[in-house]
Amino acid sequence: MQLMNNNNRARMVYMMTNNEVMNQVIAFYMDMNGMLTFAGSFSTNGRGTGTKEVSNAIVRNGIDPLTSQGALTLSRDGRFLLAVNAGSHSISSFIITDSGIPVLADVKPSGGAQPNSVNVFGNLLYVSNVGNAENNFASNITGFHIDDNGRLTVISGSTHSLSTVNAQPAQILFSPDGSKIVVSEFTSNHLSVFNVNKNGTVTGPIVNNSYGQGPLGAYFLSSGMLLVTEAVSNALSSYSLSKDGILQVISGSVRNGYKTACWVVSTRDEGFAYITNTLSGTISTYRIDINGALSVVGHNTSTPPGIALGLPMDVGISKDGRHFYTLNGNQGTVSVFNIQDDGSLVGIQVAAWTNYPYFGSQGLAVL
Repeated sequence: MQLMNNNNRARMVYMMTNNEVMNQVIAFYMDMNGMLTFAGSFSTNGRGTGTKEVSNAIVRNGIDPLTSQGALTLSRDGRFLLAVNAGSHSISSFIITDSGIPVLADVKPSGGAQPNSVNVFGNLLYVSNVGNAENNFASNITGFHIDDNGRLTVISGSTHSLSTVNAQPAQILFSPDGSKIVVSEFTSNHLSVFNVNKNGTVTGPIVNNSYGQGPLGAYFLSSGMLLVTEAVSNALSSYSLSKDGILQVISGSVRNGYKTACWVVSTRDEGFAYITNTLSGTISTYRIDINGALSVVGHNTSTPPGIALGLPMDVGISKDGRHFYTLNGNQGTVSVFNIQDDGSLVGIQVAAWTNYPYFGSQGLAVL
């Protein structure tokens, strides 16, 4: 197996089926113009939840069953792809080859029930577990070391509760320097911050109140500024993070007029952010000023006129910063946009891997 090197990287987009019988990663080749071509499907050796939601707190429509950002995540160096298997309470690790094809390296229990988000910093990996009230499993986060071959080893003493035993995590995310972990808690309206110790364990949480209701997707800018979507408030907020784990609001609940603001990513120059308003079928563009203040500057539908409305969820941007991608949860398709100099989006493709609408898919990662 030939491993990826920095000078010969395939350009890829990955999505996850979350299938309840056998979860799969779907791979697309990306050409120089950002267009996608189906490359193959690859089993995680685990099970998803299908259209079954991970808790009763979620609208039961078969869309966004995991209620999370980061269900499918690339390591920062692009060597590993990590997937959650919420139906079998495990996480899968893939090595990415030079051709962009993911090769399964390991599958391990997630340290809890119903994992829904995973993030990596160096050789340290943390996963959030929703828990399962019916079986008396609490929500938590659990840490692992990932070795050069993609094998996972659980870190003793790393499992940690959130702000409450039944807080529902929506995303787990390392700070840019890896010193902290932030977990958005969808049901408690908290943003819990953990300090990362040298041995890979964490201390905390320092519990911060979310400015708005239903914090879901989160994204760190390189400066350490944090963007958080609010699916209930239908808005985006920005925060600064202090060394002691306290979040200070910069822009609070900047609404865009659409429903369920759920996922967020910034442009490579960090001048703009895109969020998906899932139930409205739209993507909103926000300007980020030098101080982190937010303003709404535009909107797009996820799919063009004449095509069935796609309900956008997970998001990603190509490494060259020229293309934006979003997974349509009611179709299992990926919408492709060109990013203009002013941050506006121009749709160029709706890529499909199946001939029929596919509900329940979740997770998107761009290499």
